Amino acid sequence: MTTVVAVGAQWGDEGKGKIVDWLAPRADLVVRFHGGNNAGHTLVVEGEKTVLHVVPAGVLHPGTINLIGPGVVVDPEVLLGELDALRARGVLKDPARVRVSGRAHVILDWHQALDKAREERAGGGAIGTTGRGIGPTYEDKVARRGIRVADLLDPASLHDAIVRLAEAKNFELEHYYKWRPVDVEALYATACEWGRRLEPYVDHTGRILDHALRDGKSVLFEGAQGTFLDIDHGTYPYVTSSNCVAGAACTGAGVGPTRIDRVLGITKAYTTRVGGGPFPTEETGDMGEKLREAGGEFGATTGRPRRCGWLDIVMLREAVVVNGLTGLAMNKLDVLAGLSEVPIATAYRIDGKLTGEFPMTLGELSRAEPVYESQPGWSGDLTSARRFQDLPDAARRYIDRVEALVGVPVDLVSVGPGRDETIVRRDPFGA
Repeated sequence: MTTVVAVGAQWGDEGKGKIVDWLAPRADLVVRFHGGNNAGHTLVVEGEKTVLHVVPAGVLHPGTINLIGPGVVVDPEVLLGELDALRARGVLKDPARVRVSGRAHVILDWHQALDKAREERAGGGAIGTTGRGIGPTYEDKVARRGIRVADLLDPASLHDAIVRLAEAKNFELEHYYKWRPVDVEALYATACEWGRRLEPYVDHTGRILDHALRDGKSVLFEGAQGTFLDIDHGTYPYVTSSNCVAGAACTGAGVGPTRIDRVLGITKAYTTRVGGGPFPTEETGDMGEKLREAGGEFGATTGRPRRCGWLDIVMLREAVVVNGLTGLAMNKLDVLAGLSEVPIATAYRIDGKLTGEFPMTLGELSRAEPVYESQPGWSGDLTSARRFQDLPDAARRYIDRVEALVGVPVDLVSVGPGRDETIVRRDPFGA
């Protein structure tokens, strides 16, 4: 038995979907433990692209059971759409392969409306949310007034809960944001239909997980977003509304920390982020555009262009600390091919002082000037490389240098979007 938590080590969009898809055949269960459909995992298998927003990326492997834990917020419309599409492709023939926690909270129409209304009202001060209703749903969860997946299966009590919430939600939408109110009875009818269709998938996922671990099964915990979008440890307030770090696997899935064996941090060979907030190594000129085009840096969920810049070692070292990383998976090494030199930010200069530690406040980070060291570039197509030795000398030295600076090994190196375009230096599920 081996348990591995796979988390993003940057601002999300690190290519977690590909890595989780690659790891999934080594696991008996794949567990999504936080976030919602504001994250999209893109998988490319035999040239066919699949984008998943709620269903764990292990679903493409017939032998896996895929759990959506209680820490996730679920948009039933999106989840049912993904399940329908997977069934139509013949990928999901047995509902038992996807189990949804009855304790997971449900995203409703007013959550999405409030999300969009708040961003519109904020104008230039907008955080840059996806407008999917994630934050408002977590607000209701923490305020102990949310509606959970299991509630969809009980129409009588569900109606009372929706009516109770609607009064406050519609008042805020109408009188503060001047938005159209949500039709309560229409929402109730839709929610009942969601419950009917989701019932075959709803289960106590914590018990399934516990029984699997007792039986010696291997488990992969699939993170969404990234370390620096974490509500506590990220670049607040330019963050998501859930905990994205590895420790969230325990609360979001329902498993004790003593049952976690390894933590794999996923990073690009450079850095990207979507939305607002400081980004010390961002390239805003031609080089940023070159990285964006070469890497196809457009959001899987929103299509928004990502901001691009050089690899930030200060960030990665912080990710090692807060996640307890035992290794890294480096994606998109191939994107850097053709550059004469590749800068790496090894420290920051803040108010004239040199530091190798990630700052605590947003103000400090916004004033941080990256201190670079330059590594020799390399050329050629890397997509055919399957062993570390197949890479150009300069590319190998780049990886070696990242390992030395960060202090953990680079276990996996991705040289293309395909499942097989991966170099394995150490299998996270291996001995």
